[in-house]
Amino acid sequence: MSPCQGEGSGSNSRPPLKKIFPYSKLNTNGIRYILDEYTMKWSNKLAYAVGLITTDGNLSKDGRHINLTSKDVEQIQNLANILKLKNKVSLKKSSYTGVKKYYFLQFGDVKLFKFLLSVGLMPNKTKQLAELKIPNKYFADYLRGFLDGDGYTNSYWDKRWKNSFLLYTGFVSASKAHLEWMRTKIMTLYGITGRIKFSGKSTYQLIYAKHSSLKILKHMYYKPGIICLSRKKFKIEKALD
Repeated sequence: MSPCQGEGSGSNSRPPLKKIFPYSKLNTNGIRYILDEYTMKWSNKLAYAVGLITTDGNLSKDGRHINLTSKDVEQIQNLANILKLKNKVSLKKSSYTGVKKYYFLQFGDVKLFKFLLSVGLMPNKTKQLAELKIPNKYFADYLRGFLDGDGYTNSYWDKRWKNSFLLYTGFVSASKAHLEWMRTKIMTLYGITGRIKFSGKSTYQLIYAKHSSLKILKHMYYKPGIICLSRKKFKIEKALD
């Protein structure tokens, strides 16, 4: 697999915020953002963005503002590049440690907000999510966005068996209904079976193991250069070497 679009140098050091994006001027409403001409026509990148917003994003109750929080600045950059945003990016404190360790991007766009509502997202979505209206053609891109937000891969050699390499792919959500919809959709489109388990702290996991895991990863990373979070793709590539 080739590097993801937008991959950085791999350094763990945080770049100065002013070098991440050029800041825009305040508009007449006092909102600091620029959103270039943008339509709601479905595309691979838009489906990926919906996956990110579903996991790491939030829709404000004001019907206008959308934000994304991530410990990976590349995640913020990917969303901004897709939506052609030139926003101020700030650092947000961890609710556990109080340390500013998360990147935070907020922007206002009523058109996109209404589009996301029509897809099935909503404010305070955490436990309310169920089925989303994602076109079949772009579902793999949505999954990749979801994986980059609230997904994971684990791999290891099982010492009990000779030549037994185990690879797991998981999607995490507080909404069991949403994971059930994802599992059904994956089975319908790709013929891959997964299982859902309660993982504690009010969260569930949709898990794919061994050959099923490999199959679903191949669907998500279906060609070189597609937009994604580099560190997660690198981990997958390293596991499969």
